[in-house]
Amino acid sequence: MASGAIKLLSPWRVLRFARIPSVQLHTTGASMGASVEDFNRAKDQLGTLKKDPGNEVKLKIYALFKQATQGPCNTPKPGMLDFVNKAKWDAWKSLGSVSQEDARQQYVDLISSLLAAEGPAVAAPPTGGAKAFETLIVTTEDGITTIRLNRPQKKNAITVEMYSELIDALDLAGKDNSVITVFTGSGDYYCSGNDLNNFTKIPEGGVDKMAKDAGDLLLRYVKSYIDFPKPLIAVVNGPAVGISVTLLGLFDVVYATERATFHTPFSQLGQSPEGCSSYTFPRIMGPAKASEVLLFNKKLTATKAYELGLVTEVFPDSSFQSEVWTRLKAYAKLPPNSLALSKQLIRGVDKDKLHAVNVTEVERLKERWVSDECMQAIMSFFQAKSKL
Repeated sequence: MASGAIKLLSPWRVLRFARIPSVQLHTTGASMGASVEDFNRAKDQLGTLKKDPGNEVKLKIYALFKQATQGPCNTPKPGMLDFVNKAKWDAWKSLGSVSQEDARQQYVDLISSLLAAEGPAVAAPPTGGAKAFETLIVTTEDGITTIRLNRPQKKNAITVEMYSELIDALDLAGKDNSVITVFTGSGDYYCSGNDLNNFTKIPEGGVDKMAKDAGDLLLRYVKSYIDFPKPLIAVVNGPAVGISVTLLGLFDVVYATERATFHTPFSQLGQSPEGCSSYTFPRIMGPAKASEVLLFNKKLTATKAYELGLVTEVFPDSSFQSEVWTRLKAYAKLPPNSLALSKQLIRGVDKDKLHAVNVTEVERLKERWVSDECMQAIMSFFQAKSKL
């Protein structure tokens, strides 16, 4: 076996593989594909991991490496008593007809996620002088800038630091030479919303200071979407929660896998809507349906979100990445100035209104964050979580 697979897999002394999970990783650009250089870099970085990722992940690494280098499984099935090799064979076989290019991209994404989970000290180095981010993976290729949330072990929950990085990433993407910008997530989740640990970091000024700082940051963050000058496309690769849902009304196109869900549990947490959703959602889906989502925490399936107009199109999970990225590459070949100017015309109609709504929503949230009701709801969330 080649080194990219054997570094983690050769020490196995495990005989408990009653079931081999299928590999279903969601990447930022299967049709774009990781370059051979990216793939080789990922192989080298694999050896720098400090923690054993566990046998399930090792099987994924092995399967993706074999698929990327040799294509679909083409070797005889090992005997039933050859437990380890049978586990590897099953993992490789489960990838079916996934192309070598897709497998190479998924291999790079998986290694990047493992490195990111261990912290910035071992994060993948940026290429070509690009700005380094600790919680994001930002790439520009073929006219597409991709901003990918990269906290898969936390379901891409957004921290205070992540908000600041996203503001910087959007600013850079708006000024670079790309034609469109794509927003997506690493792993199985698009984004699980705010990391509620943000509420446990009380500064010296107390809860009032925390609410003010958080409000100022949120105002700037949502403003980055309102003012973004180019077509902005969400590639929703899994469940979306909270602010990752409410902001979708500010995207130009939203593509979702069939297994995506959309949930805004604000009243459940003693909070209120943000991301201009108090304005965009009623316009998109009508006041009654918007109220059901924003007030009463109704979770939408991808199909329902499409029917309500929140999602542009839903794709089968098995072909989601390849279909979406084929389309995005075609969009990126369109005249960039025409796209940007047309986007600005469409946004210009509501731009002042959106900024005003953003201010109003943030002011209401600052009130909610210091309320007893909100604090009690968050405390109840952590208590319930500790019992799991």
